[in-house]
Amino acid sequence: MSILDKFSLSGKVVVITGATGVLGKSFVNAVAEGGARVAIIGRNAERAQQRVEQVLRLGGEALAIQADVLVEAEMLLAREQILAKWGTIDALVNAAGGNIPGATVGPEDDLFAASMTDIAKTLDLNLMGTIIPTHVFGRVMAEKGAGSIVNIASLASHAALTRVLGYTVAKAGIVGYTNWMATEMALRYGDKVRVNAIAPGVFLTEQNRTLLTNGDGSYTERGQKFVLNTPFKRLGNPEELEGALLFLLSDASAFVNGETLYVDGGFTAWTGV
Repeated sequence: MSILDKFSLSGKVVVITGATGVLGKSFVNAVAEGGARVAIIGRNAERAQQRVEQVLRLGGEALAIQADVLVEAEMLLAREQILAKWGTIDALVNAAGGNIPGATVGPEDDLFAASMTDIAKTLDLNLMGTIIPTHVFGRVMAEKGAGSIVNIASLASHAALTRVLGYTVAKAGIVGYTNWMATEMALRYGDKVRVNAIAPGVFLTEQNRTLLTNGDGSYTERGQKFVLNTPFKRLGNPEELEGALLFLLSDASAFVNGETLYVDGGFTAWTGV
């Protein structure tokens, strides 16, 4: 097998949760272009179908499933639908997640008056929204002794970001879970079952656009801080995550396990000096 062949996902079945989001759209595109059949899971049925059409235009196969990653019964049903259609599952991308406004603490807010309810919701969405699908779809990979799971962490997993309390704690938890599950899966099921994470830097999405940019496209004060502390001096584009994802899903990363790959333009590497 040539090195280029090792990057191929041809013939594989890849499940992507949170596939209806901005980053999810790029992930679907990358996996489809890599040759995989794509199971698209999200809460928005209309967007899920749009992702299917996106795959079809690329000449691939896709299945749209409307489901909530926090509802185990819905994940189990999704698993059965995928197995009924394609007979197996080779990889999982846990892209469901995000922030909840009530789980943030602004500079003028009372630090100790943060909403415990919203913090718990953010932890659930990001952390349990990764653990539940992994335990449901990961079983298929474990039982056949082969597969790759990619979780989505954040640069907030490495260093604290002001304001985003719930998100920071949840994403740090994803790194811990990735390390734990990578170890357990390999020890129990062999060296062909892998669990890794991608930690994106700051990428412009629908969720953070108004926080990072003004109406005229210029950066807000917070957006400027991110740019000034990134050696590349810009924010990321979702498409710039695609190569890292293909690498971790494919046989090209066969000996990579329990790792978190930061894709942040050098943000976490730089001291600011």
